[in-house]
Amino acid sequence: MGLKMENRDELQLIKEIIASSSDGLGIEQLLRLLPFQIEKRALQRRLKSLREKNLILIKGEARSTKYYTNVTEQTQDSGKIKSEEELQSTIPLSQEGKDVWALVTRPVAQRKPVGYERRFLENYRPNIDSFLSNQEKQKLAEWGNTRNGEQPAGTYAREILNRLLIDLSWNSSRLEGNTYSLLDTELLIHNGKTPSNKSPMETQMILNHKEAIEFLVESSDEVGFNRYTFLNLHALLSNNLLPNLAASGRLRTFGVGITNSVFTPLGIPQLIEESFDLILAKASQIQNPFEQAFFVLVQLPYLQPFDDVNKRVSRLAANIPLNRHNLAPLSFIDVPEESYIKGMLGIYELNRVELFKDVFLWAYERSALRYAAIRQSLGEPDPFRLKYREEIRAIVSHIVTNAMDKEAASQAIKSEVNKFPEPDQSRFTEVVETELLGLHEGNFVRFRIRPSEFTAWKKKWDS
Repeated sequence: MGLKMENRDELQLIKEIIASSSDGLGIEQLLRLLPFQIEKRALQRRLKSLREKNLILIKGEARSTKYYTNVTEQTQDSGKIKSEEELQSTIPLSQEGKDVWALVTRPVAQRKPVGYERRFLENYRPNIDSFLSNQEKQKLAEWGNTRNGEQPAGTYAREILNRLLIDLSWNSSRLEGNTYSLLDTELLIHNGKTPSNKSPMETQMILNHKEAIEFLVESSDEVGFNRYTFLNLHALLSNNLLPNLAASGRLRTFGVGITNSVFTPLGIPQLIEESFDLILAKASQIQNPFEQAFFVLVQLPYLQPFDDVNKRVSRLAANIPLNRHNLAPLSFIDVPEESYIKGMLGIYELNRVELFKDVFLWAYERSALRYAAIRQSLGEPDPFRLKYREEIRAIVSHIVTNAMDKEAASQAIKSEVNKFPEPDQSRFTEVVETELLGLHEGNFVRFRIRPSEFTAWKKKWDS
């Protein structure tokens, strides 16, 4: 049953929905988008009334007739009505995406309250059903190709790690309302400098992202769509940010709400756990890496399995299959917060992914272009470092965690290098010594070293 409202309110709502589309709307589209029931003839009379008041424009004839907002009138209306183009600014939307945008931008009072619909997850059949079309997957593959496909998992991400740490930490935090600038983020991550005008919570959020990204990249062979990965990813991202410290890395046991939404997430702990495991199981079965990434971006926030930090987990987890296949990462560069939120609302309230998919496709193309340019500027990676990356990490970590001075470190390297072929021994020694000399507070986590261990080692090393 549709909403009952006064004729005046009907006219205002019709006018607002038309204003949400810069490409105009046909009568059938309007009938679908309106939150109340109305006969086609009655709607035509409302549209005629709006036209007579010079509030809308009518173009075309018969079935090709479309209704547009009157731009002149809109300008004079104190800015109350904004066109979709103004709201979106950068991301081009499909017609389906525009329809979702119009529905989720209605006032909350005009949107139907809904709960978690488990069939949205259960009915999805991996490798049979797909959110992304074959054409979209092909485009994504072309954008994301790094020519590193035959290399070990995580090779490409390691090549651009310094840039990825900044971009993904900043953009993912920005989508949560963090006010750090890109430069602020770079200074914090690379130099450990904290701006005086930022809150401790904002700083913690950035640092948590850094550690979580390093965890995914450095553990490329171990992470996947499993509990170990997702629980630890949540623990890293939520560290020191939740009221209940014990909630980090644990599934939610109580009900939560979504701000400015009519969606109420699942509240029964047993069903949350079952659905969480089902998401991981289905994601693991998906063969296409882009479908895997999009699936987790959709399903994890929809379930809201954790007390908080769900979208952050999904954004980093979306990079797991991309990293595994050495595809360009997704760092959400320049994604408007409004577009991301509206896309999520489409999933929460309507189980419709079209708007969020528009955002995803646009964001990935932009990310891929960025890292292609960065990689080109960096040149080819050092094959020796790639070959011995685990051994290098192990000896550096051993030296630091044991707080060795330069003399002790030299002896440890000599002992380790004897395990390698003679032609590689001098080069290995040089690489390890270079890493030790370049170790600072902004990069030691690459070697899985704790802050306290680094501090203790640094005092001994510099003495």
